[in-house]
Amino acid sequence: MARRIAPIAATFAATAALLITACGGGDDSSSTDDIKGADTGSSSPSTSASEPADADRPDVSLPKDFKLVFDFDKPSDAKHAAALADAQNYIRALKHGIAEQDPNDPAYQFYSAAQAAQYAKSQIDEYVKGGWTVNGTDGYYDEDTTTLSDGKGVLVTFCRNQAKFYGKEIKTGKILYTEESLNSYQTFRLLMVPPSGSSEVWKTGNIEVIGKAKECQR
Repeated sequence: MARRIAPIAATFAATAALLITACGGGDDSSSTDDIKGADTGSSSPSTSASEPADADRPDVSLPKDFKLVFDFDKPSDAKHAAALADAQNYIRALKHGIAEQDPNDPAYQFYSAAQAAQYAKSQIDEYVKGGWTVNGTDGYYDEDTTTLSDGKGVLVTFCRNQAKFYGKEIKTGKILYTEESLNSYQTFRLLMVPPSGSSEVWKTGNIEVIGKAKECQR
């Protein structure tokens, strides 16, 4: 779905102008991603995430025992479609960094700036410190794209169900299973910064993750 502006975009309006001109620092996200195994799995996977990297883009391949699923419809607006695609790449890159156990992995840095880069680094750090990697299926769905009032940035929102997404202990191979609950459901809001210069990459400048998202239960 593509829309011009929505109430939730207002929270990013001030940050958008700053990010688009400078890609400087951003606000902290309202919550952090769950570690180990979280309750939220999407039941009907449509798009897997282990896609090969383009020649000019970093590798975002993932372990064979982990599936990243985006059950999204491609927006008819070309700008919104590009922003949504690179929002997915940001999520892929974050998971790739966890799998690589590298808080400074170049993949997430390629697809993010400012607060969103800090968020990805903090998530990878937590997994590295815990000795965990990714396992299972991580599902994203109910996407929406909104042009910000400046006419440049795009706010991408979607739901997450991580009920079948688990952490796995690297040393022992033990999978840390969890039970599905309201904690399994999250809402993601990503402020996408348009390409600059010769780049075609939409970078995630700011990310907000809201837990216990009842609206995402299905």
